[in-house]
Amino acid sequence: MSLIRRGIQVIRSTVRYKLLVLVLFPILLVMPIALLVAAYWGTSFSYDQLFIKVNTDLSVAHDLFRRIQQDYLGRLGRQAESYDFHVALEVRNSASIQQQLQALRQSAGFSYLHLLDPDGEWLFEPAGAARSSALLLAAFKGRPGVGIELFSRAELAQAAPGLVEQARLPLIDTPRARPGERQVEDRGMVIRAIYPVKDSRGEVVALLDGGVLLNRDFDLVDAIRDLVYGEGSLPQDSIGTVTVFLDDVRISTNVPLHPGERALGTWVSDEVRSRVLDEGRTWIDRAFVVNDWYISSYEPIVDVDGRRVGMLYAGFLETPFRLSLWRALALLVLMFVLLMLISSVVAVIGAKSIFRPLEAMSRVVRATREGRSLRIGQVASRDEIGELAREFDGMLGLLETRNREIQQWAGQLEGKVRERTAELEQKNADLQRTVRVLRQTRQQLVVAEKLAALGELTAGVAHEINNPTAVILGNMDVMVTELGAAAEPVRTEIDLIIEQIYRIRDIIDNLLQYARSNEYAGYLLAVDVNQLVQDTLKLVRHLKKEVWFELELDLQASLPIKISPQELQQVLVNLIVNAVHALPVEGGVISISTREWENKGVVLQVTDNGCGMDEQQLGHIFNPFYSTKAEGEGSGLGLSVSYGLIRRCGGNITVRSSPGGGSCFSVWLLVEPLMVEDEATITEQLQDIEIEERSARLAV
Repeated sequence: MSLIRRGIQVIRSTVRYKLLVLVLFPILLVMPIALLVAAYWGTSFSYDQLFIKVNTDLSVAHDLFRRIQQDYLGRLGRQAESYDFHVALEVRNSASIQQQLQALRQSAGFSYLHLLDPDGEWLFEPAGAARSSALLLAAFKGRPGVGIELFSRAELAQAAPGLVEQARLPLIDTPRARPGERQVEDRGMVIRAIYPVKDSRGEVVALLDGGVLLNRDFDLVDAIRDLVYGEGSLPQDSIGTVTVFLDDVRISTNVPLHPGERALGTWVSDEVRSRVLDEGRTWIDRAFVVNDWYISSYEPIVDVDGRRVGMLYAGFLETPFRLSLWRALALLVLMFVLLMLISSVVAVIGAKSIFRPLEAMSRVVRATREGRSLRIGQVASRDEIGELAREFDGMLGLLETRNREIQQWAGQLEGKVRERTAELEQKNADLQRTVRVLRQTRQQLVVAEKLAALGELTAGVAHEINNPTAVILGNMDVMVTELGAAAEPVRTEIDLIIEQIYRIRDIIDNLLQYARSNEYAGYLLAVDVNQLVQDTLKLVRHLKKEVWFELELDLQASLPIKISPQELQQVLVNLIVNAVHALPVEGGVISISTREWENKGVVLQVTDNGCGMDEQQLGHIFNPFYSTKAEGEGSGLGLSVSYGLIRRCGGNITVRSSPGGGSCFSVWLLVEPLMVEDEATITEQLQDIEIEERSARLAV
């Protein structure tokens, strides 16, 4: 590892090696990549061609397998339609029928051949019955058929003598096969053909039932192999093979287990079994067959009932193709290595002409970095690199002169920059403090001016109104006392007058609370804002009689707020009333929502889609006696009083609006209210509210 690091350091620090790497890098990188791509493409293409061939071989083997089955059915059909057979059947000539069936069985190669009556029983033979299947049922209806069926040991013994021994195969452990507990395969895979024999009226009078046992039937697989893998279709050392499987066991094959011995009773590999038998798909790929790798193709064999009972295989030995491919790749690698060596030698020789000037410049740069004065000197090369070296040498002299001048100027400039920077920083800090103090002072002056003006007005109005109300209330008590029972008919009106007098007093008290908030601070309770909103809606339901509106609620706040519930309810009523008055005549939508505000408190918003307000109206909306309503409607104190109530608890009321776009009033409430005297804390809180409101406007 240390040698590799040292080599990398040498390459990084030496111009010669850097240039050499730059010259050789395309050769050493592109050529191996091209070699790998060519090898990969050649291998992939070769195997793709082999897979295409083996797929074609499987298709041919499949067609031959089906054609052989049809040939067996055709031979039964010719026998069933022959004149001699019909005559012998009509006269019930048992000897003639047995002779004809025996001749057909020997000539066609049937493992068994029986003549059945319409009930499926054997004719002209000892008692016996045919195996029931879909083919047999179709033949009873007059339809001939042929297909694959599996016979058990008992069914083979009944069909014909000797079939049990022919079918019996000892199972041999095979590499890569799925483990199994069976030791012997005694079932038989049979090509079964059934042809109905009909009389002159077209009625089925008998059935010809013939079967060919495929276990150990080497003639079939050898015939298919000779047709699929004829002479010259494979390399000299390769062999083509065809196999018929019962489930995953080879029952008829020409795959060699040992020289001169067929691989009967061996198992197919587990991956092939899973793909073909379990999933019912075709396998076209490399596969381990008994003891070597073959380019293989497998397809499921389906019996007459639609079940996968075995496999048909066609393939050829992979080793000759693999050796040919390796020889071609070895030749390709050798050719690439020779080309790389020749290219590298030519590149190194050609690069030497530019090494010397570059090395000279490298020495000068290194000496300059170390503080030593060194020049390139005489350069023999006349090409672009030599010209560059000479220009570089001249530039070094010019740079030395300029460096001395720059150092002198830099010393003077740094002193002036430090002085100006210090002055600017001081002035900037002073300006920021001044702006902050002015902003706070302006807010305090505006609020103080509003409160002072309203305080003077409300104090006088309250005094003038309280005296008449006290007189009216006293006289009402006298009237009720003097009238006694005579006042009962107008008791409702009297109680209403007294109630309205107390209402006048409450209004006066609210005005005084706004003007002199320190003297009239109410009781603070932990309030559930969502519940207070629900309770307040009961007080404003009558407003729908004036203007119809749809009310939408989105109450998500969960923090309790410490505030006077009556005052907060008064603020909410004022905002809802103003929203109703801003709606068009045909009505609109008012939305009330609550949400938490960074665990500091709760934001309560009342939004309408009414006429909205312009910038000038927004600047005066919280001033006492200012109203956007028509003349004679509203006192202009609702928002002003509401602002005072919320402001007294350290909160704030903000508004977003645009002409024709509706308005959104936001009431910012703190979990723990702040005292009015704590102006600095309230000012800081209002700045946080201003930032939050500005973010909301940008989002809109």
